Amino acid sequence: MNRVKHRPHPLGPVRKAALAVRNLLIELRLWRLRKIVGMDIGQNTKISLRADLDMTNPRGVHIGDGTLIAFHAVVFAHDLSRHFHTHTYIGRNCFIGAHSIIMPGIKVGDQCIVGAGAVVTKDVPPGSIVGGNPARILRSGIQTREWGILLDAYEEALAAAAREQDDG
Repeated sequence: MNRVKHRPHPLGPVRKAALAVRNLLIELRLWRLRKIVGMDIGQNTKISLRADLDMTNPRGVHIGDGTLIAFHAVVFAHDLSRHFHTHTYIGRNCFIGAHSIIMPGIKVGDQCIVGAGAVVTKDVPPGSIVGGNPARILRSGIQTREWGILLDAYEEALAAAAREQDDG
């Protein structure tokens, strides 16, 4: 089998440095949200620099360990039109997709995936994938790893990589 040798990308060191700066900015933002703003954010959680968390009621935002919130996702913990402040919970090992909206007072269970663009208006049971507007359950009984990575898809990818390595 002919194997193509890949040359290092000329911007490799620049790209690595940019990623390091980005990761540092994410960690600094998490520190600020936890320590200064007062949000309840678990360990090993990743929140995009472009995600919007409720700053009107920051103590009402609760995010579990190992959760990832993608860009332009919005998490509300207040509703000015109905004049109330509440608590919004996102469980452990969840993935909140890009451009999704978690409405105030919602509880997203552990090991859930919220699809991109979903508007979550009702509580989400643990181990569910939801999507749509309003969000509805698309699949139940799932298991996720850290950052909401589907366990069965992850194991399948590992097996495929091992097969590829054995063939090579």
